[in-house]
Amino acid sequence: MIEQPFVEKYRPRHLDDVVGQTKIVDRLKKFVEDATMPHLILAGPAGTGKTTSALALVRDIQKTSMKHHQTYLELNASDARGIDVIRTIVKEFAKSIVTIDIPFKIIILDEADHMTSAAQQALRRTMENYTHICRMILICNYSNQIILPIQSRCVVFRFSKLNEEDIKKRIQYIAEKEKIKLTPKGLDSLYYVANGDLRRAVNYLQAASSINNEIQEDIVFKIAGRISPEEIQKMITIALDGKLMESKRILDILTLEYGLSARNLLSQMHSEIYEMDIDELTKMRIIRILAQIEYRLSRGATEKVQLNALLAKICLLK
Repeated sequence: MIEQPFVEKYRPRHLDDVVGQTKIVDRLKKFVEDATMPHLILAGPAGTGKTTSALALVRDIQKTSMKHHQTYLELNASDARGIDVIRTIVKEFAKSIVTIDIPFKIIILDEADHMTSAAQQALRRTMENYTHICRMILICNYSNQIILPIQSRCVVFRFSKLNEEDIKKRIQYIAEKEKIKLTPKGLDSLYYVANGDLRRAVNYLQAASSINNEIQEDIVFKIAGRISPEEIQKMITIALDGKLMESKRILDILTLEYGLSARNLLSQMHSEIYEMDIDELTKMRIIRILAQIEYRLSRGATEKVQLNALLAKICLLK
C-alpha cells in the first residue's frame, strides 16, 4: 500500500483545525454561522493555508452534503487556464441545479493568478450571472494578477507566512503521530528551511523520516539542499578576516556536499548577513557585492569564477 503524503494525511479538515491565520479563520467562521458568503480571493505565499482554509470552509458550510462535482468543484487554474475551461466546465457547473439542501454551490480555483486575461473576463461574467446559486473562491499568490473587475466583486483575504510557534507546533504534532524522533536541532532546521511554508516543512519531515527515524539537522539540510546558517556565517567571517584560501576551501566543501547552485548559495548568504554580528556598513557592502555577483550570473557568467570572485571581494573589505 502506497503511503499517503503527510501533507494530505494531516491536512486540517475544519476551520477549527487550521494552523495560524487566526483573524482570517474567525471571519470565515462567521460565514459558516450565517450560512452565506461573498465571492472570495485568498492571496498569499505558498504553504500558508489558503487551499486548506477554502476546503475547510466548504466542508463546514455544506457539512455532510459536500460532494465533489455536485456541491463543489475544485480546479487548478494553472492547468486549466484558458477561456474554454471557464465557458464549459466552470459555467456548466455554476448554472446546474442542485437538489441537495445546501445554501449554494462553491467553485475553488487554485492558482487563479495564472489564468489568462480572457479567461478571467469570462469568469467575471459567470460570477455575475450565477451568484444566486454559486460562489467562487479564487486562490492565488499575487492578488494584483487578478483583474480589477473580479477583485471588486470579491472579499480579499491576505494570508501571511506562518510564525515559528505555529510551524514547530504542527511539525511536533505530526512527528508524535508518526512516532518520529525529532531532535531540537532537527526541529529548528525544519523551521529554517521552511521559511514560513508549512507544507514545505511537512514534506521535508516525511522525506527525512524515510532516511532515518531520528531527525537530525544535517539530514534536513541535505534533503532541502540548504547549508546550515552556522556554516554560511563561518565562511563569511573567515573571508572578512582576509583568509581567501581558507574560505574557498569551506566553499568547495559546501558546494560539493550539498550540491547547491550559485544562486541558492547567494540567496542563503543574503539571508544570513542580516543575522551576523558585524557592523552595518560591512553588511551593506557585502549585500552590494552579492547583488553584483547575482547580476553577472544572470548574464551567463561562470558560477565557479563568480563565487571565487565573491569571496575575494569580501576578503578585500578587511
